[in-house]
Amino acid sequence: MVPALAPERSHVELITIYEICRILGASLDLQRSFREALNVLAVHLQLERAMIVLADELQDGESTEPQQLRVHSAAGLSHEQVGRGVWSPGDGIIGRVFQSGVPATVPNITESTEFVDRTGAFGGQDGRRLCFLAVPLLNDHMVVGVLAAQREVAGQTRLSDDQRVLRMVATLLAQACVLARAVTAEHQRLQLETTRLKKALTPEPRGRYTLDSVVGNSAEMQRVFAEVHQAAPTRATVLLRGESGTGKEAIARAIHFHSTRRDGPFIKVNCAALTESLLESELFGHERGAFTGAAADRKGRFEQAHGGSLFLDEVGDISAAFQAKLLRVLQEREFERVGGNRTIKVDVRLICATNRDLERMVQRGEYRADLYYRINVVSIFLPPLRERRSDVPPLVAHFLDRYNKENRRKLKISADAMDVLTHCYWPGNVRELENCIERTATMVEGDLIRAIAFPCRQNRCLTQTLHHLDKADAVAPVNIVRIPIKESPRPASPTRPALPAPASGDDDASVETYGDGSGDTDDEFDTEADGVVRIGPTERLNGVPRQYGAEPPRGERERLIWAMEQCAWVQAKAARLLHVTPRQLGYALRKYNIEVHKF
Repeated sequence: MVPALAPERSHVELITIYEICRILGASLDLQRSFREALNVLAVHLQLERAMIVLADELQDGESTEPQQLRVHSAAGLSHEQVGRGVWSPGDGIIGRVFQSGVPATVPNITESTEFVDRTGAFGGQDGRRLCFLAVPLLNDHMVVGVLAAQREVAGQTRLSDDQRVLRMVATLLAQACVLARAVTAEHQRLQLETTRLKKALTPEPRGRYTLDSVVGNSAEMQRVFAEVHQAAPTRATVLLRGESGTGKEAIARAIHFHSTRRDGPFIKVNCAALTESLLESELFGHERGAFTGAAADRKGRFEQAHGGSLFLDEVGDISAAFQAKLLRVLQEREFERVGGNRTIKVDVRLICATNRDLERMVQRGEYRADLYYRINVVSIFLPPLRERRSDVPPLVAHFLDRYNKENRRKLKISADAMDVLTHCYWPGNVRELENCIERTATMVEGDLIRAIAFPCRQNRCLTQTLHHLDKADAVAPVNIVRIPIKESPRPASPTRPALPAPASGDDDASVETYGDGSGDTDDEFDTEADGVVRIGPTERLNGVPRQYGAEPPRGERERLIWAMEQCAWVQAKAARLLHVTPRQLGYALRKYNIEVHKF
């Protein structure tokens, strides 16, 4: 027969249960409610430490098979100790209680061989007898977690009384866990259903899609915005494709903040900026002593992004060895830190970006096909700025407004200056446009930016030279082109004697002349003794030699574009290269609707 409890003890237990019921019924915020409940339990029952351990799927809101147990809430533990509290089912007292569903009591932790203190807070102390109590959080014969507490055993302490109170409290906590999980799942389902119904019944008309911090009104960007709105609410991996400077990071940030993970962290990593060893440590973290200089444990970017989104920029530049390591993380969502053997499971939404041709790299064996299929779930292609020139004016206005606010100026841009910016080729895309605006705004005098203020109008645009400089300038072969005579040879000049007139009927020994009859006026074209014009290694663009080494394509339109690109879009030089007059070249460009790039 169990003796009756002392009146004071019974009264304290009743007040404890009442206060915990009131706290759990006031809010569905488990983090806050559990913390307050543990504080009440510790104060009323004189417990030194208490903690609630939940399985991973309850913390993530998923329904997968639990892999690890983590400390969800605690009283009397530091933040660092809470972070270390990770168990596997069956590991120590916590893991055994979770796996079996049977409470456990350790009267003296120093005498127990099964007790495993992962947090470092429940260890033994000299001269004190500390006990450890653990009870399962049971709901409908399903264990959802463990409630554990520690107290000092002294005098007439009855551990069975403490265990009975903890079992009652654990039942209330388990019901709160299951209720909060059901409410969260239903809320997410209703949100997703509402979003789908809105799109099905009242689709947004074309041109109304907007993204924060992303400027774009063109049809091309509206398609990108529509794809972002469609993909953001899901958990699918997104691959952003496009040239450098098109705004892939801004789109990735927009995807994160339009998703259900907007309250979680947004972590970004530039894979091309780190070596393979540094990238592994940066993404996965490292344990203390893993290598020279690792003085403490460090969380990787995957752990930092838990519950949020991880943006891997330049994912096409990672090495072949690291591709295999990354593939496993993307498949299993688990990894080990550098120098460690403990498996860490994370819940991360992955967003990747690259300006490389991954399909061609897969064909050449430079990129793993299985990794390509893993990251290429939802592909969003960002068009270059030259294909959406209608976005240039709003982008210019945005950059200029930001410059004025940062530098306390009142700069404006003239119509002729805007026309220059609209017709530029922009090989560096939006990033180049932003730098051009900032550079010009910094160097301009007065409050109005005119066309003459841009470096390209003064033949000082280095980007133009960089874009048209042929990489094979030193090794490309020289093309010998024979041009028939039409009028007269080149006239004499102070630095070059006149060429002798060719014999009648010799069509292969002279230079063609054009409308003004002056012949070839470019000093960089030389005529050999046999009357052949050498085209290629001596042509210059802004003082930089160019090489015409490629063979022209067969199609007429493609041949025109090839010639214009070879001659830096200078029509007179392209006409000489194609053996036609500039007027005939102009007719051909208009016929095939080829836009001439102006610099």
